[in-house]
Amino acid sequence: MSRTGMTRIEMTRVDMKSTDMEKNRIEHYGDELFQALRDRRAIAPITERQADLSLEDAYRISLRLLERRLAEGEKVIGKKIGVTSTAVQRMLNVHQPDFGYLTDTMVYGHGDALPIGGELIQPKAEGEIAFVLKRDLSGPGITNADVLAATECVMPCFEIVDSRIRDWNITIQDTIADNASCGLFVLGDQAVSPHRVDLATCGMVVEKNGSVISTGAGAAALGSPVNCVAWLANTLGRLGTSLKAGEVILSGSLVPLEPVRPGDHMRVDIGGIGSASVRFI
Repeated sequence: MSRTGMTRIEMTRVDMKSTDMEKNRIEHYGDELFQALRDRRAIAPITERQADLSLEDAYRISLRLLERRLAEGEKVIGKKIGVTSTAVQRMLNVHQPDFGYLTDTMVYGHGDALPIGGELIQPKAEGEIAFVLKRDLSGPGITNADVLAATECVMPCFEIVDSRIRDWNITIQDTIADNASCGLFVLGDQAVSPHRVDLATCGMVVEKNGSVISTGAGAAALGSPVNCVAWLANTLGRLGTSLKAGEVILSGSLVPLEPVRPGDHMRVDIGGIGSASVRFI
Protein backbone atom coordinates (compact mmCIF):
# COMPACT_ATOMS: atom_id res chain seq x y z
CA MET A 1 0.00 0.00 0.00
CA SER A 2 1.46 3.36 -0.98
CA ARG A 3 2.16 5.78 1.85
CA THR A 4 3.00 8.74 -0.34
CA GLY A 5 1.14 11.99 0.19
CA MET A 6 -0.35 14.36 -2.36
CA THR A 7 2.41 16.31 -4.07
CA ARG A 8 2.63 20.07 -3.99
CA ILE A 9 2.24 20.11 -7.80
CA GLU A 10 -1.04 18.18 -7.56
CA MET A 11 -2.38 20.54 -4.93
CA THR A 12 -1.36 23.56 -7.00
CA ARG A 13 -3.06 22.25 -10.12
CA VAL A 14 -6.33 21.81 -8.25
CA ASP A 15 -5.92 25.18 -6.60
CA MET A 16 -5.58 26.91 -9.98
CA LYS A 17 -8.99 25.65 -11.12
CA SER A 18 -10.83 28.35 -9.22
CA THR A 19 -10.23 31.97 -8.32
CA ASP A 20 -13.73 32.72 -7.05
CA MET A 21 -12.71 33.06 -3.42
CA GLU A 22 -9.66 34.81 -2.07
CA LYS A 23 -6.91 32.65 -0.64
CA ASN A 24 -7.31 33.81 2.94
CA ARG A 25 -10.99 32.83 3.02
CA ILE A 26 -10.21 29.38 1.61
CA GLU A 27 -7.58 28.96 4.31
CA HIS A 28 -9.97 30.24 6.99
CA TYR A 29 -12.63 27.61 6.26
CA GLY A 30 -10.06 24.84 5.83
CA ASP A 31 -8.43 25.75 9.14
CA GLU A 32 -11.84 25.92 10.82
CA LEU A 33 -12.66 22.39 9.64
CA PHE A 34 -9.24 21.15 10.73
CA GLN A 35 -9.72 22.58 14.22
CA ALA A 36 -13.25 21.12 14.38
CA LEU A 37 -11.75 17.73 13.50
CA ARG A 38 -9.12 17.98 16.21
CA ASP A 39 -11.54 19.35 18.83
CA ARG A 40 -14.42 16.97 17.92
CA ARG A 41 -16.65 20.02 17.57
CA ALA A 42 -19.29 20.56 14.90
CA ILE A 43 -19.49 23.92 13.14
CA ALA A 44 -22.21 25.78 11.28
CA PRO A 45 -22.59 24.90 7.58
CA ILE A 46 -20.14 26.85 5.48
CA THR A 47 -22.84 27.50 2.88
CA GLU A 48 -24.87 29.37 5.49
CA ARG A 49 -22.01 31.84 5.73
CA GLN A 50 -20.76 31.67 2.13
CA ALA A 51 -23.88 31.30 0.00
CA ASP A 52 -21.97 31.53 -3.28
CA LEU A 53 -19.53 28.72 -2.42
CA SER A 54 -18.72 26.87 -5.65
CA LEU A 55 -17.81 23.20 -5.99
CA GLU A 56 -14.31 24.21 -7.05
CA ASP A 57 -13.82 26.36 -3.98
CA ALA A 58 -15.21 23.60 -1.76
CA TYR A 59 -12.50 21.28 -3.09
CA ARG A 60 -9.91 23.98 -2.43
CA ILE A 61 -11.09 24.13 1.17
CA SER A 62 -10.82 20.35 1.35
CA LEU A 63 -7.23 20.56 0.13
CA ARG A 64 -6.43 23.13 2.81
CA LEU A 65 -7.85 20.73 5.41
CA LEU A 66 -5.73 17.94 3.95
CA GLU A 67 -2.65 20.16 3.91
CA ARG A 68 -3.03 20.78 7.65
CA ARG A 69 -3.31 17.04 8.30
CA LEU A 70 -0.25 16.24 6.19
CA ALA A 71 1.71 18.91 8.05
CA GLU A 72 1.11 16.91 11.24
CA GLY A 73 2.61 13.79 9.66
CA GLU A 74 -0.37 11.99 8.11
CA LYS A 75 0.16 10.30 4.74
CA VAL A 76 -2.33 9.92 1.89
CA ILE A 77 -3.00 6.21 1.21
CA GLY A 78 -6.06 6.48 -1.04
CA LYS A 79 -9.26 8.23 -1.91
CA LYS A 80 -12.96 7.79 -1.24
CA ILE A 81 -16.00 8.32 -3.39
CA GLY A 82 -19.07 9.56 -1.58
CA VAL A 83 -22.79 9.93 -2.16
CA THR A 84 -23.02 7.30 -4.91
CA SER A 85 -26.19 5.44 -3.93
CA THR A 86 -29.76 6.70 -4.18
CA ALA A 87 -30.38 5.71 -0.56
CA VAL A 88 -27.52 7.87 0.72
CA GLN A 89 -28.35 10.75 -1.63
CA ARG A 90 -31.90 10.85 -0.31
CA MET A 91 -30.75 10.56 3.31
CA LEU A 92 -28.33 13.47 2.99
CA ASN A 93 -30.30 15.43 0.34
CA VAL A 94 -27.13 15.49 -1.78
CA HIS A 95 -27.58 14.31 -5.34
CA GLN A 96 -24.19 13.88 -6.97
CA PRO A 97 -20.97 12.04 -6.09
CA ASP A 98 -17.97 13.66 -4.48
CA PHE A 99 -14.53 12.54 -3.33
CA GLY A 100 -12.13 12.92 -0.45
CA TYR A 101 -8.75 11.68 0.74
CA LEU A 102 -7.82 8.73 2.95
CA THR A 103 -4.84 8.94 5.27
CA ASP A 104 -2.90 6.36 7.23
CA THR A 105 -4.54 7.43 10.50
CA MET A 106 -8.00 6.45 9.22
CA VAL A 107 -7.47 2.76 8.39
CA TYR A 108 -8.26 -0.18 10.68
CA GLY A 109 -8.32 -3.92 10.19
CA HIS A 110 -11.01 -6.62 10.35
CA GLY A 111 -12.31 -7.04 13.88
CA ASP A 112 -10.54 -3.98 15.29
CA ALA A 113 -12.11 -1.70 17.86
CA LEU A 114 -12.72 1.78 16.44
CA PRO A 115 -12.45 4.63 18.95
CA ILE A 116 -15.39 6.61 17.65
CA GLY A 117 -16.17 7.91 21.14
CA GLY A 118 -12.82 9.66 21.30
CA GLU A 119 -12.27 10.62 17.66
CA LEU A 120 -15.57 11.22 15.83
CA ILE A 121 -18.50 13.58 16.33
CA GLN A 122 -21.64 12.12 14.71
CA PRO A 123 -20.56 8.85 13.05
CA LYS A 124 -22.52 6.70 10.61
CA ALA A 125 -21.36 3.38 9.11
CA GLU A 126 -21.80 2.19 5.55
CA GLY A 127 -20.85 -1.01 3.74
CA GLU A 128 -18.66 -0.65 0.66
CA ILE A 129 -16.31 -2.41 -1.73
CA ALA A 130 -12.70 -1.23 -1.56
CA PHE A 131 -10.38 -1.36 -4.59
CA VAL A 132 -6.61 -1.72 -4.18
CA LEU A 133 -4.76 -0.50 -7.27
CA LYS A 134 -1.66 -2.03 -8.85
CA ARG A 135 -1.33 0.64 -11.57
CA ASP A 136 -1.96 4.36 -11.85
CA LEU A 137 -5.24 5.51 -13.38
CA SER A 138 -4.92 8.85 -15.11
CA GLY A 139 -8.03 10.33 -16.67
CA PRO A 140 -9.87 11.64 -18.50
CA GLY A 141 -10.84 8.78 -20.79
CA ILE A 142 -10.65 5.98 -18.20
CA THR A 143 -13.04 3.10 -18.98
CA ASN A 144 -14.37 0.31 -16.79
CA ALA A 145 -11.95 -2.06 -18.52
CA ASP A 146 -9.09 0.24 -17.52
CA VAL A 147 -10.27 0.17 -13.89
CA LEU A 148 -10.41 -3.62 -13.79
CA ALA A 149 -6.97 -3.92 -15.42
CA ALA A 150 -5.48 -1.54 -12.86
CA THR A 151 -7.05 -3.23 -9.80
CA GLU A 152 -4.98 -5.67 -7.77
CA CYS A 153 -7.92 -6.82 -5.64
CA VAL A 154 -11.24 -5.82 -4.09
CA MET A 155 -12.06 -6.12 -0.40
CA PRO A 156 -15.11 -5.77 1.84
CA CYS A 157 -15.07 -2.52 3.74
CA PHE A 158 -16.86 -0.40 6.31
CA GLU A 159 -16.52 3.34 6.01
CA ILE A 160 -17.47 5.25 9.13
CA VAL A 161 -18.39 8.68 7.85
CA ASP A 162 -18.49 11.71 10.09
CA SER A 163 -19.43 15.33 9.60
CA ARG A 164 -17.80 18.34 11.13
CA ILE A 165 -20.94 20.21 10.00
CA ARG A 166 -23.57 20.52 12.73
CA ASP A 167 -26.45 17.99 12.61
CA TRP A 168 -25.36 16.69 9.17
CA ASN A 169 -27.03 19.81 7.75
CA ILE A 170 -24.99 19.68 4.56
CA THR A 171 -25.10 20.69 0.94
CA ILE A 172 -22.81 19.10 -1.63
CA GLN A 173 -20.40 22.01 -1.12
CA ASP A 174 -20.32 21.48 2.66
CA THR A 175 -19.52 17.77 2.44
CA ILE A 176 -16.87 18.33 -0.25
CA ALA A 177 -15.14 20.96 1.88
CA ASP A 178 -15.24 18.54 4.83
CA ASN A 179 -13.21 15.88 2.96
CA ALA A 180 -16.40 14.20 1.72
CA SER A 181 -17.45 13.63 5.34
CA CYS A 182 -14.77 10.99 5.80
CA GLY A 183 -14.00 9.59 9.23
CA LEU A 184 -12.43 6.13 9.52
CA PHE A 185 -12.55 2.90 7.52
CA VAL A 186 -12.14 -0.82 8.09
CA LEU A 187 -10.83 -3.30 5.52
CA GLY A 188 -11.98 -6.93 5.66
CA ASP A 189 -9.81 -10.01 6.03
CA GLN A 190 -10.18 -11.24 2.43
CA ALA A 191 -9.15 -9.92 -0.97
CA VAL A 192 -10.14 -11.27 -4.37
CA SER A 193 -9.41 -10.45 -7.98
CA PRO A 194 -12.04 -8.14 -9.51
CA HIS A 195 -12.30 -10.62 -12.37
CA ARG A 196 -13.62 -13.33 -10.03
CA VAL A 197 -16.81 -11.54 -8.98
CA ASP A 198 -19.62 -9.66 -10.74
CA LEU A 199 -19.27 -6.32 -9.02
CA ALA A 200 -22.65 -5.06 -10.30
CA THR A 201 -24.74 -7.98 -9.01
CA CYS A 202 -22.85 -9.08 -5.88
CA GLY A 203 -25.07 -8.86 -2.81
CA MET A 204 -24.32 -7.16 0.50
CA VAL A 205 -25.81 -7.94 3.91
CA VAL A 206 -25.14 -5.63 6.86
CA GLU A 207 -25.70 -6.68 10.49
CA LYS A 208 -25.72 -4.49 13.57
CA ASN A 209 -25.60 -6.00 17.05
CA GLY A 210 -26.53 -9.39 15.61
CA SER A 211 -29.53 -8.32 13.50
CA VAL A 212 -29.71 -7.74 9.75
CA ILE A 213 -30.40 -4.03 9.17
CA SER A 214 -29.90 -3.61 5.42
CA THR A 215 -29.13 -5.34 2.16
CA GLY A 216 -27.81 -4.05 -1.12
CA ALA A 217 -26.03 -4.91 -4.34
CA GLY A 218 -23.15 -3.52 -6.34
CA ALA A 219 -25.53 -1.83 -8.76
CA ALA A 220 -26.60 0.56 -5.97
CA ALA A 221 -23.42 2.58 -6.53
CA LEU A 222 -23.86 4.34 -9.90
CA GLY A 223 -24.80 1.01 -11.49
CA SER A 224 -21.53 -0.65 -10.42
CA PRO A 225 -18.62 0.18 -8.09
CA VAL A 226 -16.43 0.02 -11.21
CA ASN A 227 -18.37 2.97 -12.64
CA CYS A 228 -17.59 4.88 -9.45
CA VAL A 229 -13.84 4.34 -9.70
CA ALA A 230 -13.87 5.31 -13.38
CA TRP A 231 -15.82 8.48 -12.47
CA LEU A 232 -13.22 9.36 -9.84
CA ALA A 233 -10.25 8.74 -12.15
CA ASN A 234 -11.79 10.91 -14.85
CA THR A 235 -12.81 13.66 -12.41
CA LEU A 236 -9.32 13.80 -10.91
CA GLY A 237 -7.79 13.72 -14.38
CA ARG A 238 -9.57 16.95 -15.24
CA LEU A 239 -8.05 18.44 -12.08
CA GLY A 240 -4.53 17.43 -13.05
CA THR A 241 -4.00 14.44 -10.76
CA SER A 242 -4.50 10.67 -10.83
CA LEU A 243 -5.19 7.57 -8.79
CA LYS A 244 -1.91 5.95 -7.78
CA ALA A 245 -0.69 2.37 -7.73
CA GLY A 246 -0.99 1.02 -4.17
CA GLU A 247 -3.83 3.31 -3.21
CA VAL A 248 -7.05 2.12 -1.59
CA ILE A 249 -10.18 3.47 -3.27
CA LEU A 250 -13.48 3.30 -1.38
CA SER A 251 -16.09 3.02 -4.11
CA GLY A 252 -19.21 4.21 -2.28
CA SER A 253 -21.93 2.80 -0.08
CA LEU A 254 -24.31 0.10 -1.29
CA VAL A 255 -26.67 0.51 1.69
CA PRO A 256 -28.18 3.34 3.78
CA LEU A 257 -26.00 5.02 6.40
CA GLU A 258 -26.39 3.63 9.92
CA PRO A 259 -25.73 5.78 13.03
CA VAL A 260 -23.34 4.06 15.43
CA ARG A 261 -22.18 4.64 18.98
CA PRO A 262 -19.70 3.05 21.39
CA GLY A 263 -20.79 -0.48 22.28
CA ASP A 264 -22.20 -1.31 18.84
CA HIS A 265 -20.70 -3.98 16.62
CA MET A 266 -21.31 -4.47 12.90
CA ARG A 267 -20.57 -6.98 10.18
CA VAL A 268 -20.83 -6.78 6.40
CA ASP A 269 -20.86 -9.79 4.06
CA ILE A 270 -20.41 -9.35 0.31
CA GLY A 271 -21.13 -12.29 -1.99
CA GLY A 272 -17.99 -13.55 -3.72
CA ILE A 273 -15.71 -11.15 -1.83
CA GLY A 274 -15.89 -11.80 1.92
CA SER A 275 -16.72 -10.00 5.14
CA ALA A 276 -15.58 -7.27 7.47
CA SER A 277 -16.50 -6.74 11.10
CA VAL A 278 -15.92 -3.89 13.50
CA ARG A 279 -16.48 -2.98 17.14
CA PHE A 280 -17.05 0.58 18.26
CA ILE A 281 -15.67 1.94 21.51
